[in-house]
Amino acid sequence: MPKGIPKAGFRRRRGKSDMSILPNRAVHIQRMVPVENDIVPVRHESDELIAIRLANRFEIMDAMIRDATNGTARAVIVSGPPGLGKSYTIEHHLQKWNPANDKFLITRGYVRPTGLFKLLYQYRSPGQVIVFDDADSIFSDDTSLNFLKAVCDTTKKRIVSYLAETVLIDEDSATRIPRQFEFEGTIIFITNYDFDALISRGHKLTPHLEALMSRSHYIDLALKNRRDYFVRIKTVFTEKMLAESEFRSVDRDVLLDFIEDNLAELREVSLRMAIKIAALCQNHPITWKRIAKITCCKEFTA
Repeated sequence: MPKGIPKAGFRRRRGKSDMSILPNRAVHIQRMVPVENDIVPVRHESDELIAIRLANRFEIMDAMIRDATNGTARAVIVSGPPGLGKSYTIEHHLQKWNPANDKFLITRGYVRPTGLFKLLYQYRSPGQVIVFDDADSIFSDDTSLNFLKAVCDTTKKRIVSYLAETVLIDEDSATRIPRQFEFEGTIIFITNYDFDALISRGHKLTPHLEALMSRSHYIDLALKNRRDYFVRIKTVFTEKMLAESEFRSVDRDVLLDFIEDNLAELREVSLRMAIKIAALCQNHPITWKRIAKITCCKEFTA
């Protein structure tokens, strides 16, 4: 072989450092993927390692929600894909903390700035919590974002102001809401937005997202692909869901095997989808797989 040409390893690119594999180096490469004409190693986690990683994130989420309810965390952002248990877990914790449901409010859907200002006033006291669950419209409105930045701030006093000509009335007390007040409550955001990914792409919301992240505890649940989603589903079903639901008669292993075998074809990989398939399994014990292939999967021909 001509002198200077390595027998094995990565070919050096001009201007780049050599990535030759050294003897006794404990790096296991399962496949190679070209990225911008380069070759980079892709490492794969086992399901066990994925489960440990996700369990760690959800454990941290639980800890931060506890801090939010006792007032030691002013703002918490929980980011993750839909249908994998983040809202259920947080709501369960809040109801356990406050069974009377009078110290917290969960709001979903569209929120106008005036409605947001009212909510902040009504839940402004220490020990009160506002949860915005999939209310991502607030991130697209400059006025709403300025309110949120004020109430999530780390300053000793969090003063929020709305100096418009509009008169706002608190319907519960039938009194006029002041144009400025101190907010001492806690905010929890549950969102499908991946703030880190949006910021790295230079999204138009980047300055606002960065401002909120700097004022909040940001938790990315690290659910990035369908394999992660499946491991999360398997964990939830194994630990409690089937045992606590109306699907006790469903064979968990058969159900999970079907989901795993059809990960690429399922219209979505979520706990909601798993529950739909479990219902089919229970209601149609002979034909459930055929029905699920048609109603829950894409590109299936009967």
